[in-house]
Amino acid sequence: MGILGLSKLIADLVPTAIKENEIKNYFGRKVAIDASMCLYQFLIAVRSDGVQLTTVDGETTSHLMGIFYRTIRLLDNGIKPVYVFDGKPPNLKGGELQKRAERREEAQKQLHKATEAGDQEAMDKFNRRLVKVTKEHTEEAKQLLKLMGVPYIEAPCEAEAQCAAMVKSGKVFATATEDMDALTFGSSILLRHLTSSEAKKMPVQEINYDRMLHGLEFSVDQFIDLCILLGCDYCESIRGVGPKRAIELITQYKSIETILEKIDKKKYTVPEDWNFNQARQLFKEPEVQDPQSIEIKWTDPDEDGIVAFLCGHRQFNEERIRSGIQKIKKSKSMATQGRLDSFFKVLPTTFATKRKAEEPKKKDTAKKAKKTFGKKK
Repeated sequence: MGILGLSKLIADLVPTAIKENEIKNYFGRKVAIDASMCLYQFLIAVRSDGVQLTTVDGETTSHLMGIFYRTIRLLDNGIKPVYVFDGKPPNLKGGELQKRAERREEAQKQLHKATEAGDQEAMDKFNRRLVKVTKEHTEEAKQLLKLMGVPYIEAPCEAEAQCAAMVKSGKVFATATEDMDALTFGSSILLRHLTSSEAKKMPVQEINYDRMLHGLEFSVDQFIDLCILLGCDYCESIRGVGPKRAIELITQYKSIETILEKIDKKKYTVPEDWNFNQARQLFKEPEVQDPQSIEIKWTDPDEDGIVAFLCGHRQFNEERIRSGIQKIKKSKSMATQGRLDSFFKVLPTTFATKRKAEEPKKKDTAKKAKKTFGKKK
């Protein structure tokens, strides 16, 4: 689920924290990719006539086609991807997982009704809602990545948290995911739409964490509390508090504890035994592998291994697969060029110092935006 409404909120209140780029502008960058999110996207998006790609035996292959060709696109543009897979979910996520199971059960009932009625549009909609990344999908993706020479990491817990830790440590440049909670975990740079289909021609959306905090005039703790109020995977939110009200409450009271003291509990329903503090600690101190202990290495692809894996009973076209492998090999020679900025030492400069001259104007703009957020123009 990520954080409800956070992307729109940032776009409305701090548009300067977001910029759009062409994928080629990330040449030479190492990027940590949320693997589970990618697999889910591929299972939904990579289809033929609205149906997932499968072998004649009914074995799903959409996720493998997505991993193979979308990864080649990244490599072809000089990007060095490292996929990060989820580990065990935190205990706090149990409630959200139960809700997802209930939604799938309801979708299954609706699919049955749509099938009986012959409503193709509704059938497609509910089929998409039933998509789930299985352990088998994950293991097959890891096997293919290994054959392609692309590194992957198994996070001890949440993939987004591991990606964020790697970005903060300087191990990689950015986190690539559609889930906004990568920002709540503190990823300095978040890239959205990086693994989207080339046919969609969607620009990569880059969100800068420091610019976002600066524009909101929030501390790290205040931003985490805002995300909890908006709605996250680890606890319920206060009923009746939407994005506009959440911003107002954090701006006025600074923390959830103070909000709970001041809020009108007859107007806003606070969950019983609300475990917001545990959720807050999970965002601040998630279970991750020490980034400095992680070795990331891109190797030569195993051409014969890839062909055997994809073109056997999975029935991929061998000519196209070998053509893709040649692109992987070509990208290996490109990787030695590097980025121009890697040849220079950049002196540390805080964002606040860089923008000091614009501070008064920036504050006025941010305050005005907060007052007008949600109003019709």
